[in-house]
Amino acid sequence: MTAPAPPAETLRTTLAKLLAGLPPKQASQAVDRLIANYRGTTPTDTPILRDRADVAAYAAYRMPATFEAVHAALEALAEATPDWTPTSHTDIGGGTGAATWAVTATWPGDRPVTVLDWSEPALALGREIATANPALRDADWRRARIGEDLTLPAAADLVTVSYVLNELTPADRTALVDTASASAQTVVIVEAGTPAGYARVLEARDRLIAAGFRVAAPCPHSAACPIAPGEDWCHFSARVSRSSLHRQVKGGSLPYEDEKFSYVAATRLPATPAPARVIRRPQIRKGQVLLDLCEPDEQLTRRTVTKRHGDLYKAARDATWGDPWPLS
Repeated sequence: MTAPAPPAETLRTTLAKLLAGLPPKQASQAVDRLIANYRGTTPTDTPILRDRADVAAYAAYRMPATFEAVHAALEALAEATPDWTPTSHTDIGGGTGAATWAVTATWPGDRPVTVLDWSEPALALGREIATANPALRDADWRRARIGEDLTLPAAADLVTVSYVLNELTPADRTALVDTASASAQTVVIVEAGTPAGYARVLEARDRLIAAGFRVAAPCPHSAACPIAPGEDWCHFSARVSRSSLHRQVKGGSLPYEDEKFSYVAATRLPATPAPARVIRRPQIRKGQVLLDLCEPDEQLTRRTVTKRHGDLYKAARDATWGDPWPLS
């Protein structure tokens, strides 16, 4: 029997088939508007994804990148909680469901899945795409306004919130985090890897800790972030394969792009955070590797690992941005 394709590959194939007939000009126009909303201030009284063309353009432009960013965050969470597998999942503001695909890529198997979003066209397309993923065929796609009046249909082991906080007012952001923390054992929040995105993640992190959660990733501790506000920001990078349509829509020639993202994974369950986290791309020089680390003593440290460190030097040469340190 042929093994099923990994979720990432299945998602790319499904999107390519679904979007094969989408006129590139129409897609490009919709993407231009979506980029403006993604990078700027978005009104919260109407959904960003208004119709089928918007949703198709979003799927081509954002869904693969969202999948890779959320998957990277979930893999870091899984490393910190190796004995835990979520038995249920709610995705708040899930749109076309990229985070649900990322969960199935991290923890294979069936579980109750609920996707909440206020865009009916996004939910419809997400439901359509999900038929290609056996773990999502029974998912519940529900329309809901994401804000102060949000109520979750049931408690969930895992709640994900990806690229949603930017679309909300401060009051709605606070309400969403409080709703998630009251309903979940574990909460994962992913935002754009910009100073503003990091600030929203940091705000949510503080609120989750105040609600009794501990940080599982990326931080090696649940104390205050040692990064001075306004001087730098914590973010990571995920490599995203571009489809031919993706390259047409975005006008790029490379077969890949790097998605910058910020995130926090917090839990009420036992967790073992990384001893330290590589928070910048390692600098490999002749005979040495420079690692910028966030460490458990609430300090940012640059460590130089040289050949005389033996196996540690080999590990440092293999380390990538976002990895725990030392490598397992």
